[in-house]
Amino acid sequence: MNENSRRYTAFAGSGLLATGELADVARSVRAALRGGEQAPVLVFDDRTGRVVDIDVRDTAADAVPNQAGDSASADVGEGAARRGRGRPKLGVVAGEVTLLPRHWEWLKSQPGGASVAIRKLVDAARPKTESVDTARQARDATYRFMAAIAGDQPWYEEALRALYSNRKAEFESRIQAWPPDVRDHALSLATPAFQNGDAEAAGKEPER
Repeated sequence: MNENSRRYTAFAGSGLLATGELADVARSVRAALRGGEQAPVLVFDDRTGRVVDIDVRDTAADAVPNQAGDSASADVGEGAARRGRGRPKLGVVAGEVTLLPRHWEWLKSQPGGASVAIRKLVDAARPKTESVDTARQARDATYRFMAAIAGDQPWYEEALRALYSNRKAEFESRIQAWPPDVRDHALSLATPAFQNGDAEAAGKEPER
């Protein structure tokens, strides 16, 4: 996914500061800090719920997120247009796969080799697991957001249990008294979990 297509949300304390693309949110954060904002400012990646670090210096042209467990970096502004010479990667990303010898033997015997066979297998499996994956990712993103900003709110633990048990009405009830912006953003992040959730995905611990 292009980094600029991802949405980010900034909070100053429990109040919503900005939401949108990373560069826009970074500018809003810098403006708030220049204006004397005293509340702690946190910027969240709405896809993962993780807090990201951005360069808020006035001289910064780019904003680059730094997330635990996420090695992707953002190219914002002119940086997006700069690319080194060499063969284009055509969207292919190298990674590591650990398989038993019999798996490798089968993959290498397939037309196009192991890489092509793995891509076909993944493409075939994705439609079958997409709704479950979407629900799980939404639950985990909501959990990370809540853990970072709402851990001291009333009924926090109960809200988490409702989230991971796929009990939408109870979740909404438990966070009703939270600061409005925090409550509304948590509901927004959690909505796909309740729309697509099922017994298999619910109840599993999130990846931090």
